[in-house]
Amino acid sequence: MSRIASTTPPADAVMPVRHLKAPAIGSQIPSHFGHCFGCGELHKTGLHLIAIAGESLDLTAKFTVTENHQGAPGLAHGGLLSLAFDEALGKLMWLIRTPAVTGRLETDFLLPVPMGRTLYIDARITGQAGRKIYTQAEGRLDSTSGEIAVRASALFIAVPMEHFIKNLTDQYKDHLVKHPELMAFVDPDFDINP
Repeated sequence: MSRIASTTPPADAVMPVRHLKAPAIGSQIPSHFGHCFGCGELHKTGLHLIAIAGESLDLTAKFTVTENHQGAPGLAHGGLLSLAFDEALGKLMWLIRTPAVTGRLETDFLLPVPMGRTLYIDARITGQAGRKIYTQAEGRLDSTSGEIAVRASALFIAVPMEHFIKNLTDQYKDHLVKHPELMAFVDPDFDINP
């Protein structure tokens, strides 16, 4: 019998509680890493996705498609749109202060997203079962009430912070120790120094 991963929460899933140290309602959720292609301010050709914390376990994110994001001429690359949803859905983990990795991402492309247009992503946590955190989002063209161009759902798996550190090369770990401003983990109390 094979196991089928799902992005739909099981019947016994619960809604996690928004953490007391979650970003304030209406505030920008920080970038976890300055050079992240999805949300890093330092990545020259990245999405520069900005996410604003919602009132509960939700957020609104946005990014504008540039010439660096094309697949077909003048249109956003589908894989890049999936990346944007992975980034937006992953930022939901800031609201529960849980480090996690993407276990499964499903993306439905409903309309093309042309260069120069802005995609607004409304994302939310839909449940949690143990280490599994379930999420959903819709992406709308040009405003939070625009046409839905993309839908996505994802399953995230909670992991300890050590997961991210132990997989770094020693050279890059040394670089991050010298430049801590590049990182802002879900848990700001976490110390990269051994």
